Amino acid sequence: MFTFLAAAQLIRQVPLLDPNIQVPSTSIVRAADQGFAAHTNHLILKGGWEGRLDLYNIDANASPNPFAPSGYNPAQIRAAYNLAGTGGSGAHAVVIAYHYTNAMRDFNTFAQMFGLPTESSTNQTSSSNQVFQVVYQGTAAPSTNTGWNQEAALDIEWSHAMAPGAKIYLVEANSASISDLNVAIKKAAALPGVRSVSMSFGAGEFSGEASYDSDFAQPNVVFFASTGDTGGQRCWPALSSKVVAVGGTSLGSSNNLWTEKVWSGTGGGVSSYISRPTYQNGVQTIVGSKRGGPDIAAVADPYTGCAVYAPTSQTASAWMIFGGTSLSCPIIAGIYNQSGVTSASSAAELTRIYSRLGTPAFRDVKLGSAGTNSARSGYDLCSGVGTPLGVTGF
Repeated sequence: MFTFLAAAQLIRQVPLLDPNIQVPSTSIVRAADQGFAAHTNHLILKGGWEGRLDLYNIDANASPNPFAPSGYNPAQIRAAYNLAGTGGSGAHAVVIAYHYTNAMRDFNTFAQMFGLPTESSTNQTSSSNQVFQVVYQGTAAPSTNTGWNQEAALDIEWSHAMAPGAKIYLVEANSASISDLNVAIKKAAALPGVRSVSMSFGAGEFSGEASYDSDFAQPNVVFFASTGDTGGQRCWPALSSKVVAVGGTSLGSSNNLWTEKVWSGTGGGVSSYISRPTYQNGVQTIVGSKRGGPDIAAVADPYTGCAVYAPTSQTASAWMIFGGTSLSCPIIAGIYNQSGVTSASSAAELTRIYSRLGTPAFRDVKLGSAGTNSARSGYDLCSGVGTPLGVTGF
């Protein structure tokens, strides 16, 4: 057993050019990528990880060396979102770009630290694996990229933390191009037992984005995507009408009560291209004639971020504190998986979510702003319907 050092309890907002926040090169939005390639949505709190071998009684010579984690742990996040026990069933797929050589090693290190199921296989691509499996877009492993590998570590570890009973697939696209990612998306949805797919990557909206909607219209599979880490930005695929858009909050506690406000970095807004879907008819005074997002939210502020065991190079990994909507996305997707619901489609699931707007199924996030969007009672373009309180909203 170990004593966990909690993340900062005071809710803080990340100012622009914050020297305490590391923005990986893969998370930088580049104008030249619009309509062509996607970026990651993870941020790292600098100085948020260090070895505390004396506190945790960990062998300093272990390989890999599991330096003690800081940041919120799975038990704390489960408490914050009122999740009883553990759950998850079937399978959940994470779609990412590039090959993550040490994915199973890092996944198991995280799982072992927090008492979650580990994968006993020595072959991370074996279809007989029960807990974790890597799947390639094609027949061979893609090239490697440490920034995207960090994204993958965050996604597989936190979807596993929220749905420890589900098998986790890591589906690796050959590159960060939208065309390769969409091939991987379709492959992920067709894998045995998959009920949910998370996509923590994003791209700026582009005129042809609706042509990809059919990729997210897979029966009995619900797709989740990050809204991005620039306040008020509009991001694809989150704003597809067939994807659950996940925004971000700052999470804190006071007098043993969990509190949330909008994280200033969360993406959100009204699409330039996608018409308002019927499930948003009840919020048309806010979104108008177009699709609005996010739909739902969870913790994303790096100052109130979560522990992740992630690569620092192609050979070494370490404990870090991660934030960004790349954190909130697998958390929400994992909670959906834990709910035991198998919706017929993302649109059907979104209809369920919006039908519970204003009920105790969600914590209404009423404070804070991101870009030109501000929190308000009920639905808003920062946190959607709010954050989950248990699984009844799904």
